[in-house]
Amino acid sequence: MLTNIWDTVLYGPLLNALAFLVSIVPGGDVGIAVIILTLVVKTVLFPLSQKSIESQIKMNLLAPELKKIKDSGASKEEQAKQTFELYKHHKTNPFSGCLLVLIQIPIIFALYYVFMKGIDIESGLLYSFIKAPEHINMVFLGILDISQKGLLVLALLAGISQYFQALLMPKPAIIDKPTGSFQENFTKSMQTQMKYVFPFVVAFIAYSVSGAVALYWITSNIFAIGQQIYANKKRKLALGVVDKGQSFGKLS
Repeated sequence: MLTNIWDTVLYGPLLNALAFLVSIVPGGDVGIAVIILTLVVKTVLFPLSQKSIESQIKMNLLAPELKKIKDSGASKEEQAKQTFELYKHHKTNPFSGCLLVLIQIPIIFALYYVFMKGIDIESGLLYSFIKAPEHINMVFLGILDISQKGLLVLALLAGISQYFQALLMPKPAIIDKPTGSFQENFTKSMQTQMKYVFPFVVAFIAYSVSGAVALYWITSNIFAIGQQIYANKKRKLALGVVDKGQSFGKLS
């Protein structure tokens, strides 16, 4: 049952999209098809991922106000009430970002799985109106055989792009008097690992899998970098509004 749902809703459509792109891309270059399909899927998911980023930004902007409520000495019930009113006033849902991310995960995983398995014409999942590619060229731009593993250039690009993506991620709002609490230390540790450790992990994984998957990872990271730059510009505008003592309201 689950396999049928997976093939019908996620894997099948993406596999057919990849087969279609390979059939129309000059020379049947799978690398170019991988880039195009990744950009198409990321563009479709853009509204969801953008809302997730904006939700995170809003929560960062509200951090000082949340700390004031926590340090006010009010009862738990009163703190909960004030927190709810704060979220309501700024039209923010602390769980919306996580929900939007969870919605995207199956789609992103299915896309990764398509690139990992390649164009499986024998699977019987190609639609009747999708013509199987006559020529499948795994040598990207005539330079890199993306069917192979251990492509150092792509692994390095995957790690570097991951670093810049982490570098541009929104930082928590700076609180005048850090408490040194477990939560603050944990957040700082996670930020450091995402910026300096995770890129090496990504590079290692990209080196261990096929070049097609590594190329997908690079394209996805570059798209995310552009999206984060766009979101950060909105964040600066929102911060400017907050500095003037106004409500930042909607970021969109």
